[in-house]
Amino acid sequence: MGLRRRIKKELIGTSEYPSNQIFTISNFITFLRLVLTVVFLYLFVTDFNRYVALVIYAVAASTDWLDGQIARMTHTVSWLGKMLDPVVDRALLFTGVLGLVWRAELPVWICVAIIARDAYLACGNAVVRRYHKRPIDVVYTGKAATALLMTGFSFMLLGLPVIQGPALFPSLGAILPGLDGTAQPFGIYLVYLGVVFSLVTAVVYTAKGYRAIRQAQLHPEDEEEDFLNPDIVES
Repeated sequence: MGLRRRIKKELIGTSEYPSNQIFTISNFITFLRLVLTVVFLYLFVTDFNRYVALVIYAVAASTDWLDGQIARMTHTVSWLGKMLDPVVDRALLFTGVLGLVWRAELPVWICVAIIARDAYLACGNAVVRRYHKRPIDVVYTGKAATALLMTGFSFMLLGLPVIQGPALFPSLGAILPGLDGTAQPFGIYLVYLGVVFSLVTAVVYTAKGYRAIRQAQLHPEDEEEDFLNPDIVES
């Protein structure tokens, strides 16, 4: 049986040693982002008011960094927040994608690519958790992909500015709008870049997951540590 980890009390609530707290300011912001996501999708697909929906989406997207910053600054990083934050991020992305596809303003393949990538990571995470108990930390390429996609979708929702695209694929305008030499909203180019970062992130997570499984197989005793409830020492 492995020994429980002993850590200093002041380290609880940091990124390395998240707490078991639920009712924190950062978790409230994360939950609020989820509520705004649902409100945005309803307003956008029902064509209530495009710009009101955009403001709500932009507010929800802008809080993506806020909850994490507050959690780190106040030492209230929690396991709930670490698990909930990426889920809400994906929900916000999906609503932006689905809204734009619903209105035929975004190629369907982008929606398929993002959903397939997340399904792959979800399956991979289930496999990794069979061996490695501690959740794998979010990687920076993933946060960059989220930021690019959210920003790109925000510009696409606004529909401005419209710029002339490069004629890289003149005959593929139906699946690569903006790269066929036609004028498209600036956001589509950020979305393309975000998709690239998303795919790179999938590769990075695959490598990290493989290393985590190998480490767990080589040192199974480390997986017995109760990382959710470590022994806390005063100093």
